[in-house]
Amino acid sequence: QVQLVESGGGFVQAGGSLRLSCEPSGSILSINHMGWYRQAPGKEREFLARITTGRSTNYADSVKGRFTISRDRAKNTVYLQMNSLKSEDTAVYYCNMQAVRRGYFSADDYWGQGTQVTVSS
Repeated sequence: QVQLVESGGGFVQAGGSLRLSCEPSGSILSINHMGWYRQAPGKEREFLARITTGRSTNYADSVKGRFTISRDRAKNTVYLQMNSLKSEDTAVYYCNMQAVRRGYFSADDYWGQGTQVTVSS
């Protein structure tokens, strides 16, 4: 029942910006943290950014200073603001969430289906 839906991907020229959104749905008791990953063709899935319940954040070196993760707890939505985009940022971007479902004691990891980001030079 718990799902993640990503949106905001698209085509952009190098140097431009995009904002990705990830909206959870379902019977969620609590969220430990949410984050973003990406996977380019022929590459392994790469960690990008994570934000915790306490608003603590961490970033991969490849996006530090360019990408910003934020969370709206009232809406249960996490965002990834991407600035100064480069052609090497082209990938499918995935939302990740570690959460506890209502009626459970342990947390599980959930993944969205991904949204395509294409940066042209």
